[in-house]
Amino acid sequence: MSISKQDRAKGALIGAFIGDALALGCHWYYDLEEQHKDYSTWINDYTNPKKGRYHENQKAGDLSQAGYILKLMVQSILDNNGYNQEDFCKKLDEDLFTKIDGIPTHGVGGYTSQSIREVYRQRVEQNLPWDKVGSRADTTEAIERTLALAIRYAYEPKELAKSISHNTFLTQVDDIIGSMTVAYGAVLAQLIQGKKLDKKISAKLMKLVKNGDLPFHAVTSDNFQPPKVGSKDPSNIGLFASPDALLSPSFMAQAAEDKDIKIEPAWKVSLVYGMPCAIYHILPASYYLAARFKDDFESGVLHAINGGGQNQARAILTGALIGAQVGFENIPQRFIDGLNEKEELLYMVSKLSDLI
Repeated sequence: MSISKQDRAKGALIGAFIGDALALGCHWYYDLEEQHKDYSTWINDYTNPKKGRYHENQKAGDLSQAGYILKLMVQSILDNNGYNQEDFCKKLDEDLFTKIDGIPTHGVGGYTSQSIREVYRQRVEQNLPWDKVGSRADTTEAIERTLALAIRYAYEPKELAKSISHNTFLTQVDDIIGSMTVAYGAVLAQLIQGKKLDKKISAKLMKLVKNGDLPFHAVTSDNFQPPKVGSKDPSNIGLFASPDALLSPSFMAQAAEDKDIKIEPAWKVSLVYGMPCAIYHILPASYYLAARFKDDFESGVLHAINGGGQNQARAILTGALIGAQVGFENIPQRFIDGLNEKEELLYMVSKLSDLI
């Protein structure tokens, strides 16, 4: 079955929005017995948050603040036919920071994440310029918005890396977070192009590094063989010192395909790679689920949310990766219909896909 690049792009973006909304009610349960008590042992649809929990004033089908910021990113891309950092920063100043107060449980979407709280304090309370702000948060918040840039620049790896890295460093200044965020965007772009999330994907990404299209250090020769005798050290090849963030997806894909490696049920991937919010817990689980359920959007996102912990980030990232593989037309209609901002989101999805 042939899936167009536009349909894959649409699938990736709506998949992220669906993942965000699906986890809203059951977000951040680290005690799975408590999650099962509140929502049964299998969550299969949008849910209302319980009183006293995160997002308690939201309702089933709403987006969280991550989804709201992703919308701001998409709108900025549409307004500028690409990434314009000044415009995106203006949108954060005018359309986000006016709606939050730096308290975690306050603000649009019902919760404000660590990196956004820190930048809010720097911008609003300390009146610092945008080039002087940032946090040490080790989370996936940048991925959750820059995935739209990966869609826009799916066929332009240099622009993809440049725009994603610049946007990431607005709120998170750690180089490792930057490299893993760019790597996720590069993987998503490959899937929009129709490439497979399998053990060969890292070799494809490393070829882009060798060609100078992705800014990662590389010292091995082709197929990860030792460097050729007498070859020059390519340590000046790019922004990120290590290519490991590009190598991880292949190992997660191999684990998903290996019959001797069993994670059953698949939601227990959260126990294997970890429930917490840090990027090094979320990315491996998302890559694993996206490779295992490459043809089954529903199963992939539902296993992502049923794993507890930071299931919202896990579901956003998984939803985008699987959405890009199956395409918009193969995402269950009930998930689209259940979104409370359905019409606005579908408009954005359609317009962004037209730009690639």
